[in-house]
Amino acid sequence: MEAMIFAAGLGTRLLGETADTPKALVDVGGKPLLQRAIEKLSAAGVSKIVVNVHHFARQVIDFIERQKWEVPVLISDESDQLLETGGGLKKAGPLFSGKVPILIYNVDIISSLGLQQLESVHLASDNLATLVVSERKSQRYFKFDADMQLAGWINKRSGETKISRPEVFDQAKELAFSGIHIVQPEILNYMPPQDRFSIIEVYLELAKTQKIKGFLDTSELWMDVGKPDDLAAARKLFSGQ
Repeated sequence: MEAMIFAAGLGTRLLGETADTPKALVDVGGKPLLQRAIEKLSAAGVSKIVVNVHHFARQVIDFIERQKWEVPVLISDESDQLLETGGGLKKAGPLFSGKVPILIYNVDIISSLGLQQLESVHLASDNLATLVVSERKSQRYFKFDADMQLAGWINKRSGETKISRPEVFDQAKELAFSGIHIVQPEILNYMPPQDRFSIIEVYLELAKTQKIKGFLDTSELWMDVGKPDDLAAARKLFSGQ
């Protein structure tokens, strides 16, 4: 499999850290988040990694080019316009082989999930996309039926819903998205014509006709360090390493 790290975000929730540093290069336990993500993906056996950049893009590019990585690390440059997750994947499409699944990983996620296990589950299925989810508190949830097919999305704070399969939506199980997903390269054929859009919107639309399924993560560690409190907790966790 190949991989993409979403690293183009502005890091607005971490303004104290990202005023002059991209979120991807925020340090946790002596390593930038981007390095942690690349090393995890490399250890999982990916053959190539694509990193999208926007906020302080030059810093991220320079960091990548200075290192000696175990696998090729390519840049998808969004300096001119932040394309969101779907647009970012679409723009990066030509950098992939088109022959193997693409593992997508948010740069601000720290997780002990076994990515090779995720790959095995995905390859054994005929899913167009497999979304890593968990049973944890969140403001927003995906909803899945008994077969873990995506049925919709809900924002618990605002009450907003997006329904893919109305016949099962009300009874569907609420699970929180983990910012890790694996897709077949054919998903690039289903992208909308515009440049900027969310991959979540693509999944919700495709779930009406395609297999977009959840993978329940029960591993011990999952952290989204995109917020100050969570970043502090991650630094405390890794302080002894």
